[in-house]
Amino acid sequence: MYLAKIKGNIVSTQKNESLKSQKLLLVRKIDLNGNFIGNKDEIALDVIDSGIGDTVLVVKEGKAVQQILGHKNAPVNIMIVAIVDDLDINE
Repeated sequence: MYLAKIKGNIVSTQKNESLKSQKLLLVRKIDLNGNFIGNKDEIALDVIDSGIGDTVLVVKEGKAVQQILGHKNAPVNIMIVAIVDDLDINE
């Protein structure tokens, strides 16, 4: 799992049958201060109705995604699982 910020929506005219009613978003990893890590964006399945600019918790593991979806039909291994409202870090 890692923290990410949502950068945009993905619009697709053709989707796998298992993804037709699902929302896809563009995410990029962030550090604990909210700064982007690297320059690599990833496409993540959103099942919690998050939006652009939200800080989210992302899981990147096929088995976890299958368990959350309840089936193995979707070709997905990155999923947004929580919106992060606040970070409290004790150093």
